[in-house]
Amino acid sequence: MPTVSSSDTAIEVIDLHKSYGETEAVAGLSFEVRRGEVFGLLGPNGAGKTTTVEILEGYRARTSGRVTVLGLDPEGRPRDLRERVGIVLQNSALYANLTVHEALSHFASLYPAPRNVDETIALVGLQGKEDGRSRTLSGGQRRRLDLALALIGDPDLVFLDEPTTGFDPQARRAAWETIRSLRSLGTTIVLTTHYLDEAQELADRVAIIKDGRVVAEGTPQDIGGATAHQARVSWTDEYGAKQEIETDMPTKLLHEITGTALAAGRELTGLKVSRPSLEDIYLDLTMEEPGDE
Repeated sequence: MPTVSSSDTAIEVIDLHKSYGETEAVAGLSFEVRRGEVFGLLGPNGAGKTTTVEILEGYRARTSGRVTVLGLDPEGRPRDLRERVGIVLQNSALYANLTVHEALSHFASLYPAPRNVDETIALVGLQGKEDGRSRTLSGGQRRRLDLALALIGDPDLVFLDEPTTGFDPQARRAAWETIRSLRSLGTTIVLTTHYLDEAQELADRVAIIKDGRVVAEGTPQDIGGATAHQARVSWTDEYGAKQEIETDMPTKLLHEITGTALAAGRELTGLKVSRPSLEDIYLDLTMEEPGDE
């Protein structure tokens, strides 16, 4: 089986293609995920995210390209790889009549070196629900159990597909802390999410996919190249009209604006300097052009 070139690389994807007849769902995707990082895969519906992740998980065969996951080709889902990977699917079906503890104990028995069941329950915040049957759990609690089942094998790599869908704000924040805890333990995480604030908070790096291709890759702070470094300076002028200017030299612009105001004896109200968020850049990069449909 092929191996990756660097021990620091958890996933390597080179020129990945996946076609369904004449439809190309993935059209030459290339990216790398480093060990121990949270890597976000972002993109609109139909961009090729799910197909890409299913290829990485070994559930779908690629048409062409090179893929390695933890040094192994995932196609065919080799046992050595399955023992080292945890997966949280967007939708899952649990054994309705098993308790939380029973479900985790059962799955723990399938791995050579599983996590401690009680420690895993605590990690995902299900203390007090150990004896609750799966069918009695709330939607957020079932998602926590999904995460616990993905972690019970003590994986080196975890795929999280929309992990906080249906969570209330408090549960969502708790899930974020769990993901941060996993990263601190050295676990590599591939995160797909439609919540851009989630990616901004959790991901070390992200790749934005559109039409089966990576259109931008980098840290949430720097992605988008020069655009991400542009600042937006806004204020309200003496007539009450809001003014806004984008610039890559905000200090110089502020000096000019405030100097003019001081010379005229005016106060600047609502003066603010901001930079594009990951959501701003994402929307700009994935916006449909006229004629795309």
